[in-house]
Order: sequence, then structure tokens, then C-alpha cells
Amino acid sequence: MLLKSKGVPFTEIPVDFSRQKRREMEAEANSHTVPQIWIGDYHVGGCDELYQLERNGDLEKYLENLQ
Repeated sequence: MLLKSKGVPFTEIPVDFSRQKRREMEAEANSHTVPQIWIGDYHVGGCDELYQLERNGDLEKYLENLQ
């Protein structure tokens, strides 16, 4: 919802029904929880970490680097 409210395009990759996709996500994120969020090549972490970036005022910096 946060990214949508900012008009940020994103790609959602569901891992719920694909063991292979879930294993890939876990290996790349070093975490088994979902969602795992990347902004470009930067691994944010999960939803809590995304909102922490927003609260700290750092999210815009990462989003600007995408353009």
C-alpha cells in the first residue's frame, strides 16, 4: 500500500505456491518471511523495514535512485 500510495511501480512475485520461487527468495534475502522487498538491487527486508525507511525519511532516497 505504501508503494502504491507513492505511485511507485513494482513487480510482485508470489512465492506461496512455488517451492522453487520460495527457495530463490529465501536464498537471496537470507530470510524465510514474506514479503521480502528490494528497491533496485537494495534489499530492504520486509514490510516493517520498508515502513521504517519511510519513518526515517530515507525511502525517497532509495526510490529516487531508481530513476
